[in-house]
Amino acid sequence: MKKDISNRKDIKKLVDKFYDKVKVDTLIGPFFTEVIDLNWKKHLTAMYSFWENVVFCTGSYEGNPMAKHQAVHSKKSLRMEHFNRWQSLFNETVNELFEGGNAELIKQKASSIGTVMQVKLFR
Repeated sequence: MKKDISNRKDIKKLVDKFYDKVKVDTLIGPFFTEVIDLNWKKHLTAMYSFWENVVFCTGSYEGNPMAKHQAVHSKKSLRMEHFNRWQSLFNETVNELFEGGNAELIKQKASSIGTVMQVKLFR
């Protein structure tokens, strides 16, 4: 049996493995490797805090994800298929590493966040 997501160390493990997949993905990888000039260390640290806050309500994330995605969208259009691929890779990674209430919660929250972003970007 896999363990549940229980702390920042688990979040870091999830985020690192997920972005390893994203970087080489032919559909969404180019957004991270070509479209934006991404400082990976800064991005990953922000993602650890973002997802830690989503799961554990730590207040550790300060930022505006919608503004970041709008900036990317203005450089190269994001489409529903990009969000679907992101969600698929995210869920796949969660399922490979964890199971339990927090694992289900993070997948549900990721889906909700993605839906809100799509509504705001595509209106």
